[in-house]
Amino acid sequence: MGGSELHCRLVAERLARRGYDCTVFTTTAQDYITWKNEYPPGDSFLNQVMIRRFPIERERNIEEFNHFSDWIFHNSHSHEDEQRWMEQQGPYSPQLVEALAKNQGDYDAFIFFTYLYFNTYWGLKVVSRPKALVPTAHDEPALYLDIMKEVFNSPDAFVFNTLAEKRMLTKLFELQDKYQDIVGVGVDLPEAIPDWNSMRRKYGLFRPFVLYAGRIEPGKGCQELVDYFLEFVRQNPDIELILIGKKLMDLPHHPQVRYLGFVSPEDKNALMKHALVTIHPSHLESLCMAALESLALGTPILIQEKTEPLRDHCLQGQAGLYFANQQEFVQALELLVTENRLRQRLGENGQRYVAQNYSWEVVLAKYDKIIEYLASRD
Repeated sequence: MGGSELHCRLVAERLARRGYDCTVFTTTAQDYITWKNEYPPGDSFLNQVMIRRFPIERERNIEEFNHFSDWIFHNSHSHEDEQRWMEQQGPYSPQLVEALAKNQGDYDAFIFFTYLYFNTYWGLKVVSRPKALVPTAHDEPALYLDIMKEVFNSPDAFVFNTLAEKRMLTKLFELQDKYQDIVGVGVDLPEAIPDWNSMRRKYGLFRPFVLYAGRIEPGKGCQELVDYFLEFVRQNPDIELILIGKKLMDLPHHPQVRYLGFVSPEDKNALMKHALVTIHPSHLESLCMAALESLALGTPILIQEKTEPLRDHCLQGQAGLYFANQQEFVQALELLVTENRLRQRLGENGQRYVAQNYSWEVVLAKYDKIIEYLASRD
């Protein structure tokens, strides 16, 4: 499950608990690379939310799509070319779009998550009921396609993750007459953390470590992370890099680079809490829930400078450091792992920042106002 999909799920489940009648329209795909059908189509309930799944009618050939994307981002082309790009982007489920159009009268308001995909593009077109968009956008070539003007002209309201995202999108699109708020997503604080001595034995963690949690792939900056860390350990041989999540790239056979695979949410929380720092090397993020979870647990973050939303977390929350190149990465990480008082202060700042801005109480109160606004437009 990607970050935007998890974001949608968490919001839907929290709104359902709050008394809203929530339905999620989604597909039977699980793998965002191929959009292969894996779940059965049809309706089901999960955590008080109705889930309606529709089949994918065309899987994605990622090599062909990447080749076409490279062409469309660097050459003059037509509107039809961009619509063809959107079909190839997927997830291609005309039945989902048809169901939205046919059944929209059953709902008071719609909230679309993530701007980038086929079902959002066409769903916004066919739904005439009041609707909001949670863009989860970052600065990438697709955002500058002409077709995206149609996406951002359609919603009645915009739900941004960060101030950085709002700044970027209000420069690119005419949103001044639309309802706007910076909301993000709430962070669930764990009720209990597993015993650390048991965790250390379970995973063989007997040295200080830094942590990466998420999809392990070059597109998330992980190749850069590994390369930079291997330079760091030349002078810091006692620190390990621990990686958890889905592995989509090869990792080096190195005693201080360890992949633990998928871990339970409870174990992930314990690893985050006891890491010296969590590292978030992606160049493209709109919020980064893993970073917020780390801050909520009192662990500072080290992030890629080019990712403006994460840089805002560091600056506004005074909760972490950032790097632009290998030398800065090594220097920042050395500072974080050796300066205990600095690390403690950044961690305390991060906990306060998340509590003030990303508690569920704060987030859901904002969603109440957004839904009230949408319902008033009916």
